[in-house]
Amino acid sequence: MSAQVPTAPAPSAPRFGRLVPVTVHFDDLDALGLLHNARYPVLVERAWTELWTEYGFRFEGDWAAAGDACNAVRELTVTYEAPVTRPGAYAVHLWLERLGTTGLTYGFRFCSPDGATTYARGTRVLVRLDSATLRPAPWSDTFRAAGRALLRSAD
Repeated sequence: MSAQVPTAPAPSAPRFGRLVPVTVHFDDLDALGLLHNARYPVLVERAWTELWTEYGFRFEGDWAAAGDACNAVRELTVTYEAPVTRPGAYAVHLWLERLGTTGLTYGFRFCSPDGATTYARGTRVLVRLDSATLRPAPWSDTFRAAGRALLRSAD
């Protein structure tokens, strides 16, 4: 009789949005060995960049070429629920709460790789900008189509 080796449950797809893997490195931790509070938004931003890149959007640092990536943060909220105490594999669950003409609100959860444990959650409001005037500008049809796939449905 062979011994059964327990296996970790496979990550389940969230009911809405996407679960994007991220890595916490040793130097992301503070002097007490906790993920520094300022690192959560950085890791969330990296997850969004990876996700939008999958949709074909590019982030080049050139305002005129940036298109829909020419945007600014209007508001950021983060609530910390449990400490992250070690480097390793984690995930960020991403979704859109609202997709307006020139702005959007996205939600996020910083979580375990399978999405079961939440360490932090929050929202971020972005405004799409015209690269010449830096005034609000409408999202492209291509961006809106990609964004609709990430909208959280009314539960």
